[in-house]
Amino acid sequence: MMENQYYPFVNTPLPYDYSALEPFIDEKTMHLHHDKHLQTYINKLNEVLEKNAWLQSYSLEELLYNLNQIPIRVSEPIRNNAGGVYNHRFFFEGMSDKKNNIPEGYLKKEMDAAFGSFEKFQKLFKEAALNVFGSGYVWMVKSGRGLSVVPTKNQDTPVELGLFPVLALDVWEHAYYLKNYNDRAAYIDNWFFVVDWKKAEEKLMGM
Repeated sequence: MMENQYYPFVNTPLPYDYSALEPFIDEKTMHLHHDKHLQTYINKLNEVLEKNAWLQSYSLEELLYNLNQIPIRVSEPIRNNAGGVYNHRFFFEGMSDKKNNIPEGYLKKEMDAAFGSFEKFQKLFKEAALNVFGSGYVWMVKSGRGLSVVPTKNQDTPVELGLFPVLALDVWEHAYYLKNYNDRAAYIDNWFFVVDWKKAEEKLMGM
């Protein structure tokens, strides 16, 4: 479970060292991604909520789930910045220094049922990540029909679609450009080595 779910939001520490994902994701990128990019979203979200005290009692997920009930002058900056906080936290939390592990147990069973095999899932997920135009994320989500792969643009989230996220990959260029330049495919391949499948299973079983 992600910490600090209510205003004022702070930048909670990574669940591992900045260098823990080397050589697949480099230390400098992790510093910039977490300490600079995520911090900017946190600062801007707090600024919006400071001016709209009636929203300060909403959790991060509640802000995103109830966007259609919030006036558009406020809902758009919340979608961008609450989404930026939620998405980045989910992405960071979904990785581990236990490199090259694979899905097991309940998660493997559900993934096999939905995708046929882990290898077929990897292919589908990578294709979806490569096909995100510009910036966004790719998710493995759970709905009433089981697991599926869903892309989102910019800082949109599956939460506002009524879907339950299990796994997220950030495909904004700032997530990989220092190491992989414009080679998004290499970044995706590297990311598969550091996915925390145990964490994904916990999220799936906690729904």
